[in-house]
Amino acid sequence: MKKMLVSLLVFIFVLSACSLESPEEKGSAGKDKKNKDITIGVSLSTLNNPFFVAIKDAIEEEAKANNYKVKVVDAQDDSAKQSNDIDDLIQQNVDYLIINPTDSAAISSAVENANTENIPVVTLDRSVDSGDVAAFIASDNVEGGKMAGDYIVEKVGKDAEVAELEGVPGASATRERGKGFHEVADKELNIVAKQTAKFNRAEGLNVAQNILQSNPDIKAIFAHNDEMALGAIEAIGNKDILVVGFDGNDDAMKSIENGKLDATIAQQPDEMGKKAVKTVKDLKDDKAVKKEIKIPLKLEEQK
Repeated sequence: MKKMLVSLLVFIFVLSACSLESPEEKGSAGKDKKNKDITIGVSLSTLNNPFFVAIKDAIEEEAKANNYKVKVVDAQDDSAKQSNDIDDLIQQNVDYLIINPTDSAAISSAVENANTENIPVVTLDRSVDSGDVAAFIASDNVEGGKMAGDYIVEKVGKDAEVAELEGVPGASATRERGKGFHEVADKELNIVAKQTAKFNRAEGLNVAQNILQSNPDIKAIFAHNDEMALGAIEAIGNKDILVVGFDGNDDAMKSIENGKLDATIAQQPDEMGKKAVKTVKDLKDDKAVKKEIKIPLKLEEQK
């Protein structure tokens, strides 16, 4: 009986000792690794948009300069796919995650999964609604929306009829660009139509065609990104309607040079991508990182 009691006590002691050991945490070893052993998982909302391709290229260039490995996945504007992609990256034991959310709410659970595994997350261009993010890097979308509104008022005058092509519903960029635009437009312009075209050029063409058929007196269109703006230009044809986009991608800049697109609120995707990797480096080096990092905007217009 005594032997059995002693054996039981020894077994309990061993179990207690094991429970006190700290489990190995995924992501926690990143700070102790050499650069060549660091892997950054990158999830982008879509690579069917030149803006995000520019971000991807800048991330890969900056990562190469620091000898980091990069795994890039394309969500194809599908929030369910993006969540699965991020979970796959987590299972592959990436050390850091850079995420450009398709939908700010839908992607939150994937960020929380990364938090559980102690994998630091940096978000780009669009925020997430919940989950811990080490840094959010974006342009001031609200200010950009205001800039677009002010420009349209200056060019077509107060109380002019205007339309708005909105981005992907649920994306923070959609909410924020729209908010800034309406802070001006609700007071100075007459918004006769607004509809989502999901940040997509083909959708921008179709939606703009429908809006123009119903509202022939429209003087200007504000699109939440350049892709939709370029689609709207195709729908407009030879009509004298002002079009303002948002992003400053290469196609938009060429369209401005060719006298088609009137203006865009230009972001700096190269700077955004590089800053994301630099932020990862700061996190690895235990340096202080701002929770919100703003990249400057500028108005590009026809000369």
